[in-house]
Amino acid sequence: MGLFAALPAPSASADSIAGAYLAAKHASFTNDYVSGAEYYTKALLSDPSNPNLLANAMMSFIGLGQVERAVAVARKMATSGAVSQISRMVLISEMTKKEDFDGVVEMLSEGEAISALVDRLAMGWAELGRGNMSAAIENFAKVSKERGTRAFGLYHMALALASVGDFTGAERIFSGEGHGPLRATVNSVLAHAEVLSQLDRNQDALDLLGAVFGNSSDPRVQQIRDVLEAGDKLPFTTATTPAHGMAEVFFTLANAIEGETDDSYTLVYSRMTEYLNPDNTAAKLLSAGLLEKLKRYDLATKAYNSISRDDASFHAAELGRASALRQAGKLEAAIEVLEQLTKSHGNLSQVHSSLGDVLREQEKYGEAAKAYGKALELSGEPNKGDWFLYYARGISYERTDEWEKAEADFRMALKLNPEQPQVMNYLGYSMLEKQINLEEALEMIKLAVKARPNDGYITDSLAWALYRLGRFEEAVAYMQRAAELEPVDPIVSDHLGDVLWAVGRKIEAKFQWRRALSFEPEEKDAKRMRRKLEVGLDQVLKEEGAKPIPVLANDG
Repeated sequence: MGLFAALPAPSASADSIAGAYLAAKHASFTNDYVSGAEYYTKALLSDPSNPNLLANAMMSFIGLGQVERAVAVARKMATSGAVSQISRMVLISEMTKKEDFDGVVEMLSEGEAISALVDRLAMGWAELGRGNMSAAIENFAKVSKERGTRAFGLYHMALALASVGDFTGAERIFSGEGHGPLRATVNSVLAHAEVLSQLDRNQDALDLLGAVFGNSSDPRVQQIRDVLEAGDKLPFTTATTPAHGMAEVFFTLANAIEGETDDSYTLVYSRMTEYLNPDNTAAKLLSAGLLEKLKRYDLATKAYNSISRDDASFHAAELGRASALRQAGKLEAAIEVLEQLTKSHGNLSQVHSSLGDVLREQEKYGEAAKAYGKALELSGEPNKGDWFLYYARGISYERTDEWEKAEADFRMALKLNPEQPQVMNYLGYSMLEKQINLEEALEMIKLAVKARPNDGYITDSLAWALYRLGRFEEAVAYMQRAAELEPVDPIVSDHLGDVLWAVGRKIEAKFQWRRALSFEPEEKDAKRMRRKLEVGLDQVLKEEGAKPIPVLANDG
């Protein structure tokens, strides 16, 4: 497809070249790759050699996964002398895909193309593509001797040996012979298992999976276990060609830099992996997850949806798709995805816990509690990692007025993860609202504040505990701090108003209740705020049958 292929007509607001340029700049700022591809292409019609327009158009195409279109831009950049790290990455990927390994070596030999690490690993696979195994090993060996990159060099050396059938040599590297064990990653462990199976060592492969993954019910791991337990030989799939090896270079780096650099930059590496190895499901999942973090939810949903139902990672893709739909505000669609997943992968605890999360967000607390209960049932004996499931189910029970069950879950969560601030705050605040165990609630919330001093909601809970105990003067400073931390939360402002009223600062109290109303609270809370503004907090408490506030001096 050409660089200036037909695109949807731009909107009237971006009809001019200047408008297209401004729309394109905004698209880059928001990582809107769809609009970026459209408007940068339009702008380039008027200024086809502009290096900034070319670079940003290329990034938009990469973000969309349209690498062939990015290649056309990268070539244009090369002829105009406006090369960049990313344009070289695109061109190296294209040459690799076409098996032009001489071209790759030539580009890499001209000086740093992408980065010192990537260049050396890429050179290794390019030399292997040229049939020069000794040069390939030499490049990987150089990487393995550099401080901080040892694992990268050894891993790719092992893959290169395995790709040409030297499974014995690959196993020596994976097992750490002469240099100690490699740092375990999901891909390295699965590649090692494949190598062991090729050496007729299925039991050793099973032992390796057990040591790393335990009794994981992950379908991807279970599928491999099933083959090994049946006595069949696992094919070696991680890097069967130099192109797949090059893909693994980009994927290795994508995993290494994820979370350490801008997600849009990491996406370039994962997209190059997909381009060179379209069957790499892990790369597709990584790209989808990055798009989700970049808030491009439609693109993320499309990426997750590209993984077929018979793929071992289908459940992970569907969990991701539900997450993207949820963050896009399409909660009913997310629930539908997860409910279908409970039918096809109902043995996975994470499926039910994810369903519980969406149901709880939709305030379907009874259904959420059941989903969390199923997740806990599948997770087996309670362990530290289950604390959140008990906490979330406790919230669901509390919202359906099943306090005994809620309290039991909160206390189990604290048993599994002592002094967890979220749990201590929720349990403590709930006891305050029910006006039970007030001293215990206060101590619990104090510990939560100590753990998270800059959390406005937890600070609000401490102030509210002091208020409930009648320690109004002490409550003021904490409630003011909570309002500073959460300046537009209606409940925090409402609480500040109550505390100020309790110490006699009634004009300020009314001001805070008005502020709280401006933040669009739920109607039941808004109704109470309006009533307090009409008749004052004392009368509202009297109407509710609550204890009156002790009389203090006030400002009228």
